[in-house]
Amino acid sequence: MNNKYNYVVIEGNIGAGKTSLATRISEEFNARLILEKFEDNPFLPKFYDDPEKYSFPLELSFLASRYRQLREELVSQDLFRSFTVADYYFMKSLVFAASTLKGDEYNLYRQIFYIIYGNLPRPDIFVYLHLSADRLLGNIRKRGRSYESTITTDYLQKIQDSYFSFFRQNQGIRYLVIDTENIDFVAEENDYRKLIDTIFNREYETGLNRVIL
Repeated sequence: MNNKYNYVVIEGNIGAGKTSLATRISEEFNARLILEKFEDNPFLPKFYDDPEKYSFPLELSFLASRYRQLREELVSQDLFRSFTVADYYFMKSLVFAASTLKGDEYNLYRQIFYIIYGNLPRPDIFVYLHLSADRLLGNIRKRGRSYESTITTDYLQKIQDSYFSFFRQNQGIRYLVIDTENIDFVAEENDYRKLIDTIFNREYETGLNRVIL
């Protein structure tokens, strides 16, 4: 691997495999790993039971926890690690809020987000693992988290649309959207190697780049 990045983000919709990929990259290439601590959020199970009531407190709590974690971990240096890889980026907060909040609540949230967003380092490359909503839902069902049982393909499609809306509106980052519909990088070694080559051994411009594997 010819790595030229210091800070790599692996993102994607729910069930895309971002944590699996980020974890394996960190293990293989001695990278510092930042994983989102979403299971610690007390509002998440409540949100899936009653989205209308708990959307705003859920999104605010995620905003605070993501900012705190990224601020602490990205500012500190680890001289024994080759680079940093994370399974989420702060903009995820706005992406999900756009799917769950409405009207004045979303407008207020968006203002708060951009005030905070300017204080965080930008990744050298933002990798988005793209899968269809049906494939995502199948992956979600396999892992069997009870609080995810009410997730629908419509909800997943809204999140996906929010990601691409953010990419179009915030062009100052190198985005790499990889269509992984026809590969299984978790189970198949050749598919994983193909994915690593795509991320690290090719050149990409700032803005939106798309690759189909």
